[in-house]
Amino acid sequence: MKAEKLTVVILTFNEAKHIERCITSLKSFADKVCVCDSYSTDNTVEIALSVGAEVKRNHWVNYASQFNWALDNFDTQDGWIMRMDADEFVTGELVAEILALKAGSCNTVSHCYVKRQVHFMGRWIKHGDYYPIWLLRLWNDSSARCESRWMDEHIKVSSGEGRFLSNDIVDDNKNNLTWWTNKHNGYATREAADLLNTVYQFKKYDDVEPALFGSQEKRKRWLKVRYAKMPLFIRPVAYYLYRYFIRLGFLDGGPGLVWHFLQGFWYRFLVDAKIYEAYHRAGKDKLALQGYVKREWGIEFV
Repeated sequence: MKAEKLTVVILTFNEAKHIERCITSLKSFADKVCVCDSYSTDNTVEIALSVGAEVKRNHWVNYASQFNWALDNFDTQDGWIMRMDADEFVTGELVAEILALKAGSCNTVSHCYVKRQVHFMGRWIKHGDYYPIWLLRLWNDSSARCESRWMDEHIKVSSGEGRFLSNDIVDDNKNNLTWWTNKHNGYATREAADLLNTVYQFKKYDDVEPALFGSQEKRKRWLKVRYAKMPLFIRPVAYYLYRYFIRLGFLDGGPGLVWHFLQGFWYRFLVDAKIYEAYHRAGKDKLALQGYVKREWGIEFV
């Protein structure tokens, strides 16, 4: 990586609890922080502006369309781009690593993966196959775009060498459990639609290619395709048992019990329940299901 501009893009909606912490963690290496806000009703925008971010607003459709809108409407074409969520921050060790990369001259590297720590109820969730999670968060590829999916979207780069950085970003959301379950109810609807699309191919995406021995996003996509073919309601049970017992999720204590049960079982059981309801109401005909997803869930595959 040669020394050049680095722009961070953050999507926000009502992130007043998090946005200052996030932007502050980026200041020592980011040349510009761009916040794309979907009309927050709190003071997210005011806080972001006060700590030096450039802010634009756009109405929300889904994460992929919002992120690609940000790429098109902020000046992000020159140099490196980093993707961050508002409830995340960069560790001091990763700051130093990125600064060293910016000062270097590794011209063959086009994208970098970082590890994400998930913190929940004050505890770092280290077990249950939840750390390390490698995410493509930094790239220098003007043609890179976010996959146009309703859920589980990844950045797709066209070429170049990838590098795995040694240090972490931290995901530490300060909202309460009621907020978390409400948000994941919305996620479950989009996940259900995405799994139905995997099975019925309402729309063929220009996807990251599934590959068991590929990068993190390729392996995750490969596993998701296999997961989609498993029987309803059996797959969330199997996944939870794998995470909590085989991958030692129980070592994460009380917060880990809540996290692995809700995120590893309840959320995925809810996804299956929504799919089951769709089958009950629309049958398993492709066109009928696609119409149901559009009519009842407001999700259109075009």
